[in-house]
Amino acid sequence: MKTGGTRRVFYDEKETRSIARRKRDQDTKLARMIRRAYEKSKGFRTMLDDHGIDPSKIRSVKDLERLPVISRPKLIEMEMGDTPYGGFENPTAAVDRIFISPGPVYEPHLPEEDPLWARAYWAAGFRPGDIVLNAFSYHLVAAGLTFHGGLRRVGATVVPSGTASSDIQVQLLRDLSITGFTGTPSFLAALIKRAEELGYDYRKDFKLRRASFAAEPLEASLRARFERDYGIDTYQMYGATEVGDVAYECPEKMGWHICEEVIVEIVDPETGKTVSNNELGEVVITRPNDIFYLFRFATGDLSSIIEEPCPCGRTAHRLNGIAGRVGDAVKVRGMFVAPSQLKKIREQLSGIKFQLWVDRKAHRDILKVHLERAGDEAALRSRFEKAFRDLCTVSIDECEWVEPGTLDGDLIKDRRHWK
Repeated sequence: MKTGGTRRVFYDEKETRSIARRKRDQDTKLARMIRRAYEKSKGFRTMLDDHGIDPSKIRSVKDLERLPVISRPKLIEMEMGDTPYGGFENPTAAVDRIFISPGPVYEPHLPEEDPLWARAYWAAGFRPGDIVLNAFSYHLVAAGLTFHGGLRRVGATVVPSGTASSDIQVQLLRDLSITGFTGTPSFLAALIKRAEELGYDYRKDFKLRRASFAAEPLEASLRARFERDYGIDTYQMYGATEVGDVAYECPEKMGWHICEEVIVEIVDPETGKTVSNNELGEVVITRPNDIFYLFRFATGDLSSIIEEPCPCGRTAHRLNGIAGRVGDAVKVRGMFVAPSQLKKIREQLSGIKFQLWVDRKAHRDILKVHLERAGDEAALRSRFEKAFRDLCTVSIDECEWVEPGTLDGDLIKDRRHWK
């Protein structure tokens, strides 16, 4: 294991493997997962047989192109057809937890030996002695508990604040001498604002000097404010509930290192074929494991690969951030909102027409619904907001009534502009 003086620099020796060694290790794990999936999983076996694919021919990462890409809408369809996992599970595996995300998508938790999110937190500098506020939800979804596990793996103490109110979170920051934060950047900004409204001097009254964010972009202007005005060292993590952690920033902050536990492809969204070096494409993930055989999961995010070595010494390739989204589904405050979900809501409301607008104000996603007038407006709004919250998890911020016939055909408009 590489060290710097007496302080361990890397989470483990895998992060400094040669490119050739990493490829051999990935090929070996992938081939084993293919064999096990074909043996254990009726869904995977049927998919390969239907496509005329010989599992013995998939022996390397390059061979993954033989398999179809599975989008989130496709995963929802598969699981609805064969609840809960679409037949892509190992029926003999012992599963510790099952998470649920909007769709619904049921996700068996990865094996405990997987260092889920630990690499990201270690690279961000979290260590034993840190007391970290975890502001991700612990209810049903994977975020709270999986981030909690990553923090504990690096030795940090976790305060599971979850979705508690801003006033309670500010009290925790002060009373517990919190040194680190994990959550969304917009929420940390809101906590700092609330602390100042309560009369606190942030640098004097709080010890929080390190933050690792996920679920929404960290805008350059907000990062600068965190670091310049409040002395908070900020880091970004990237992943998906279906496949876990994918990439993370190191102290160099020159792209996101791909986790050692995942295989990342950057593909043409239309063909599923790997794009040329440095070309923008869709991020597609395979995570070798023996619980849930989800191959080539399409995140819907657009990125490219940085192959040049990073000064930090990690040898994994890096993602060049996220450049945008593929298709019509959008991510709002860390959750996907898909047209298929909106169509289901419309059916539940007997065909009532509406349109969602997604905007960005003060570093926060804002959801606004335009509802066509129809009868009791208060009752309709209440029904819509409940149906939307139940299915999509996130909440509506604003409602505007429009006259019948004035909405165009789009169910959702993403009007955000990232700076």
